[in-house]
Amino acid sequence: MKYVNPVVRGFYPDPSVCYANGKYYMVNSTFQYFPGVSLLESEDLVHWKQIGNVLTRKSQVYLEKINSSGGVFAPTIRYNDGHFYMVTTNDTTRENFYVTTDDIHGEWSDPVKVDQGGIDPSLLFI
Repeated sequence: MKYVNPVVRGFYPDPSVCYANGKYYMVNSTFQYFPGVSLLESEDLVHWKQIGNVLTRKSQVYLEKINSSGGVFAPTIRYNDGHFYMVTTNDTTRENFYVTTDDIHGEWSDPVKVDQGGIDPSLLFI
């Protein structure tokens, strides 16, 4: 298959991709923008379609009084045992958190804070 870079045109920094149920899913940083964490879907890693956002409720992420370099960045998406997970850093509050869903096209959970500092979190299921 031929493709031309960039595969996804526009502003999609810090992408993370997982594979589940015959499709690829990608999330990316959205910084201070709301709704947050773009969610894209592809069958071939070349043709992508945005299917929504992960953070769609203000109760999921605090984005008030932030500067232009703050907010949500470097999300990671994973799939394990029938569940999707998205973990990320909110630089505004200096917190890491994750949200989950069983339906990639549905609503995501309220955030679960991870009591660990740092940035660019990821998940590993063994």
